[in-house]
Amino acid sequence: MEQEVYHIPALLDETLQGLDIKPDGIYVDVTFGGGGHSRAIIQRLNGDGRLYGFDQDADAMNNAIDDSRFTFVYSNFRFLRNFLRYYGVESVDGILGDLGVSFHHFDDPERGFSFRWDGPLDMRMNRNATRTAAWYVANYTEQELADAFYLYGELKTARRIAAAIVKARQESPITTVEQLLAVVKPFINPRKEKKELAQVFQALRIVVNGEIEALSDFLQQALTMLKPGGRLVVITYHSLEDRLVKNFMRTGNLNGEPAQDFFGRNLSPFKLLTSKPIVPSEAEVERNPRARSAKLRVAEKLPTDD
Repeated sequence: MEQEVYHIPALLDETLQGLDIKPDGIYVDVTFGGGGHSRAIIQRLNGDGRLYGFDQDADAMNNAIDDSRFTFVYSNFRFLRNFLRYYGVESVDGILGDLGVSFHHFDDPERGFSFRWDGPLDMRMNRNATRTAAWYVANYTEQELADAFYLYGELKTARRIAAAIVKARQESPITTVEQLLAVVKPFINPRKEKKELAQVFQALRIVVNGEIEALSDFLQQALTMLKPGGRLVVITYHSLEDRLVKNFMRTGNLNGEPAQDFFGRNLSPFKLLTSKPIVPSEAEVERNPRARSAKLRVAEKLPTDD
């Protein structure tokens, strides 16, 4: 098992281009992880520039950059505004969110993020959180499980998987990856096994970490913290995230409905700089296969009239 590489940043050059970094600007990487994007950003800052790196996983602290221009913030990005103001920051020039799971998480059996090997059914990004994936598997109702697998995993067999889990847990607790796989595999298409198992694990991970709620909070706060002309750059890895980010960048609202003036003209606070998402080149996917589903979107905050 290889754990030497914490993470390889996806779409690195495209991210830097999207941020349009000013040497003396203030930037935020809300998904610090292995620090790959952050190190590239800080190389483009002068002595007056600042970079804040957020991560809710204590493991990421070991990757903190030893540089006076960098501040590591041990927090979920849904608290972006509060922590920036704690550090005396009222507005920033650019914000990056790479919503992918680090190699470090997928490759550590003890974290339970991957179906590739056995381990505890955990999936907590923040290990201080009390509820693991095993807790949800044990305590969610059949309807709640079915909704999660359908909404967050986009699985056609969501109801059948949920029913099988409820039946199995009555006989014996489901606390490990292998135990969960034994229950769900009969409902997985053998020709699409890796994809559908990934969808099962994605759904549970989203529930455990409240990912959609956290992303919604983050996007709204990013809008308030960006300076006019500031850039929001977000990399997503599945359609749920991408749809939410796309709609927010187009309209400034989570529901995708733009505010309108008296004349019915749309009043979006953003200028969308990517009409279609930027995706990795074939060469990047060959170097880093895990980047294949990455989609990058960029928006620039428009100046206000006041």
